[in-house]
Amino acid sequence: MDLISLLQKCFLGFLLAFGISVTLCDADCYVVLNDPLKSPNGCIQDGKLHRFGSTWIKNCYRCDCSRESIGCCSTFVRPDGFDEEKCELIFHKESCSYSVVRKDDPSKTCAYTGMVG
Repeated sequence: MDLISLLQKCFLGFLLAFGISVTLCDADCYVVLNDPLKSPNGCIQDGKLHRFGSTWIKNCYRCDCSRESIGCCSTFVRPDGFDEEKCELIFHKESCSYSVVRKDDPSKTCAYTGMVG
């Protein structure tokens, strides 16, 4: 078995395991394939090199670098089960969190029944 074939099988195994874990946890995630020939020392995101095995936070997503890919999943959860006609979600990028407020008076919060993400 040649190296390329072995890498392809390993990558497919990784994608399968990653897909199952994402389905089970219901997180908001994405994957960007990494070209180890282009960046043999790590992953490049937004012009910055991240070493293999490292993690970092970018735009409220926790990202991990592997030889095969950059995988990023949200660090926040979204409130669910609120009156969407009277209330709205507000995302706070500074704290990576949501609040649910009344549309007619944003100084008042709304009740919700659960969290997703």
